Amino acid sequence: MPPKMNPVVEPLSWMLGTWLSDPPGAGTYPTLQPFQYLEEVHISHVGQPMLNFSFNSFHPDTRKPMHRECGFIRLKPDTNKVAFVSAQNTGVVEVEEGEVNGQELCIASHSIARISFAKEPHVEQVSPARALPARVCRGRGVDGVLLFLLRLERSGTISITRKFRLNSEGKLEQTVSMATTTQPMTQHLHVTYKKVTP
Repeated sequence: MPPKMNPVVEPLSWMLGTWLSDPPGAGTYPTLQPFQYLEEVHISHVGQPMLNFSFNSFHPDTRKPMHRECGFIRLKPDTNKVAFVSAQNTGVVEVEEGEVNGQELCIASHSIARISFAKEPHVEQVSPARALPARVCRGRGVDGVLLFLLRLERSGTISITRKFRLNSEGKLEQTVSMATTTQPMTQHLHVTYKKVTP
């Protein structure tokens, strides 16, 4: 019998389930060749006051594993304050904080750490003063947004936004955009997921 959901995480219940990219995600950027990828997302709970998550991407032809991250999403009891704790296979660990409002999640990088031999460019520091909080999400009318800003070595300041939204067909969409010192804010990744398990 599945564990009863802790009422603290009820505001995030719309994220629960296993989601598969359908069709494959698309990646592009002015400095990269266009590419596609598959992604599987698991968001679950075990009755504790947090959600567990994993994002696993694969090459669409070879099924070779690509980017992977896992962690926890916590809510501060009796508030809409959210913390997102992520460990990535690139050697980066990140804490992001923000708010959930309805089916909208807006969080910004709070702190980042990396292993000493992580692949370059290295995540160097977080620029919280430049992070735009929940008002940015609501102002753009996005249903679900994950917003974070990173400072990358050799590239100067780079800003990255990840936007999640549940569309009218019940599918989860994610769009990642980036801006660097040489490129304006430009879409980098877009993927739509269909829910395969609740």
